[in-house]
Amino acid sequence: MTQPDLPRALRRAAAEFALLAAAGVFMALLGPFGSGANSMGERFTYWLILIVGGGVIGIAIDAGLGRRLEGFWRRLALDSALMTPAVTLLVIVVAHEMYGTRFLLPGPLPFQVFVVCIAVMGLRQLTWRGAPAPSAAAEPAAEVDPTGVFRQRLSAKRREARLLAVAAEDHYLRVHTDAGEELIALRFADALAELAAAPGFRTHRSWWVAASALEGVRWRRGRGEARLCNGLVAPVSRGEAAALKAAGWR
Repeated sequence: MTQPDLPRALRRAAAEFALLAAAGVFMALLGPFGSGANSMGERFTYWLILIVGGGVIGIAIDAGLGRRLEGFWRRLALDSALMTPAVTLLVIVVAHEMYGTRFLLPGPLPFQVFVVCIAVMGLRQLTWRGAPAPSAAAEPAAEVDPTGVFRQRLSAKRREARLLAVAAEDHYLRVHTDAGEELIALRFADALAELAAAPGFRTHRSWWVAASALEGVRWRRGRGEARLCNGLVAPVSRGEAAALKAAGWR
């Protein structure tokens, strides 16, 4: 288990314990199977030990086998059937220690234990139904580079370089990177489509600049000039000025 998973596992364990304890309190208040004749303190002790202890047994079995089964009822039946012998033994030991009863197996006891196991494990499965698996929640989302597809068009020397700007020149594009510039055969409209998710601005009908490359904009009568980090200057037309100004380049 990785370090980030530890708090999640502890929270899950605390929630499991709280659920089992609540079921134990309910059984103590209900007082089934003749336990209602005992004092309230004895009933709470008896049922909390049995429900929490039996629940731990059931959870261990479910973690090893139950989760491999598809279907609510198949999983519930398997968990309850497999945990019944161990929980029955737990009932006999607790009853002996608390009330001095002999180590005997009363006829209806296994069936009574099975019924309680069905109820407790069913409640647990309903509680956690639809909860995301811990491994899926812990898996970090893969980071996608929005310029990656476009940069695959460049030579190996500049494919991994930082993209700064793209300028149209007839039927070609001049691509500016922090590893130099390169001329490729591609329509400007196609380049804009591939860079649609990348943070940047179309500053002119033939220019696109990366937002991270901008260092300043000088405005002149509605038009402007965008200065990039590599010293390059890109024109800003009146029609494209609004986006830059809205981003704070005034």
